[in-house]
Amino acid sequence: MKRSLQCVSYCFLAVVFVFSVACQPATPSQSAKTNKRVVVIANTPSNFWKIARKGCEKADAELPNVEVVFKLPFGVTKLEQDRLIQDALKNGADAIAISPTDPEGQKKAINDAAKKVPLITQDSDAPDTDRLLYLGADNRAAGHQAGELVKAALPQGGKIMVFVGKREVQNAKERFEGLKDALQGSKVEVVNLMTDDNDLTQARDNVVTTLDKHPDVVGLVGLWGYNGPIILEAVTDAKKVGKVKIVCFDNETEVLNGIRDGAIFATVAQQPFEYGYQSVQLLAKILSGDRSVIPERKVVYIPTVVIQRNNVEEYKNKLNQLLASQ
Repeated sequence: MKRSLQCVSYCFLAVVFVFSVACQPATPSQSAKTNKRVVVIANTPSNFWKIARKGCEKADAELPNVEVVFKLPFGVTKLEQDRLIQDALKNGADAIAISPTDPEGQKKAINDAAKKVPLITQDSDAPDTDRLLYLGADNRAAGHQAGELVKAALPQGGKIMVFVGKREVQNAKERFEGLKDALQGSKVEVVNLMTDDNDLTQARDNVVTTLDKHPDVVGLVGLWGYNGPIILEAVTDAKKVGKVKIVCFDNETEVLNGIRDGAIFATVAQQPFEYGYQSVQLLAKILSGDRSVIPERKVVYIPTVVIQRNNVEEYKNKLNQLLASQ
């Protein structure tokens, strides 16, 4: 009888234990996930991506069921971006937007991630991967715009040098191709495309070497955002402001001030705020099941803006408003 009562007691305690566990509130890991996490991976810690981040924050504020995580790399390398992709997946990313620094070298990392979550490229494309779409500038057309600006800056023609970080990055290739297309049949001659592998010291050395060893060069073109300020600094130090015409890309503060002061002829500016904003909005729709936002060509172009002395102040005011938002 005593043993029977013990059995009853043990059974009763077991039922109480199971019931109490079942009634406990679920931990965050047990709860149904309501927010979708969109991870945006930049390629450089530049002003360009600060503006893009503002666009991400605006989309984040508008989408109640989306959490945006913005990642700036410590270094501009394939390995660093691959690490950020892996970290994003490990930490529960539901979708990824990335600007690849090495589209060919990152093909496996991008394809592996694209098998797990929706993945798009922005700013720079990786067209031979399984990304869902590319969002950004039509870089060949942007390069063509730069070429037209060079012809306007040098109506008599002359030799120019072109600078970029890495020639194999898709936006660099397309911009250079567009530039050369625009210059065909003109009196402007491209001496070379000099690269710096994202090394700012080397980027400056390239400009200094050009000014020293090619005194007949009358124009300098920077295809990436950081090239413009570096070119301006080297030209200023060489006391060749006005003698050497500068055309560049993007909207770094030094570039806009250089245009205002007449030291830079023009820049072809992307719209990074729209990159950030529209990338998050697109991925939110895809995560909700709406794949109609993926165009047949898998490309969403955001127009570039030509900035010269006649519109630089208006542009700066708009840019300051965007940066002050949120």
